Amino acid sequence: MKNDEHNLAQEMRFAKSLCGNLPKASVRVLKELLRRSTLSVMKGDVIYLDGGWYVTHSGLVRLANRRRCIGIHTRPLLQSSDPANSRWVFKATVFKSRTCRGFVGFGDANPSNVSSLVHGAEMRVAETRAVNRALRKAYGIGVCSVEEIGSRAGPEQSHYRSNRIPPQPANGNYGGPKVRDRLCQIIRQHQLDPNLVKSYATDYCGVKTLREAKREQVEAFVVHLAEWAEKDRNALLCQLNSYFPTKEGAA
Repeated sequence: MKNDEHNLAQEMRFAKSLCGNLPKASVRVLKELLRRSTLSVMKGDVIYLDGGWYVTHSGLVRLANRRRCIGIHTRPLLQSSDPANSRWVFKATVFKSRTCRGFVGFGDANPSNVSSLVHGAEMRVAETRAVNRALRKAYGIGVCSVEEIGSRAGPEQSHYRSNRIPPQPANGNYGGPKVRDRLCQIIRQHQLDPNLVKSYATDYCGVKTLREAKREQVEAFVVHLAEWAEKDRNALLCQLNSYFPTKEGAA
């Protein structure tokens, strides 16, 4: 236990030296992530980008290797793809053991949702996104991967910015007595799926059901959700989509 706490302290010092003065919410998210996994900021498994933490593909692969992952199977979903227009959809299945039924993840990529730096490599991006989502699901990693972010200037985000409600304060003073009311307001304001938000909140608070979470845990989640929705709604949607239920996702 002492070694774990010592390693965590080292990781946090390195993160602060690398990223500067981090917001309290970001520090809290990183601590929880590092405590629940064997990921490392020092090894490049996790990076801080535009106010949020993201896991890297190499970090997920190293994690799977340390946990002795049996194998990863990928295949393109040709019925949903359009190769002529560089639109690809992939399915990935991660097998943690020989008896595991598999954890499934889907990834899609096209010229409108990837960086211009990787135009022409949409097929590889779609496959990587699928693998990352399957690995995150298999090993309980609750933050989005860098490769899943996609383009920051897509038409969906432009439409959102032109129609969104003016930003609300993110300091916990929401002018209302109930945290639940603020959460509902965020969901409506940013057009989020309530069921996916609930699943993410449960995972964020580290409980089996949201009713088991303490008030301060829920308050911290609401602040985190509001900040992320304001800074990068596309990345938040990517994170929420990882909680879509799948029939093949059980192990």
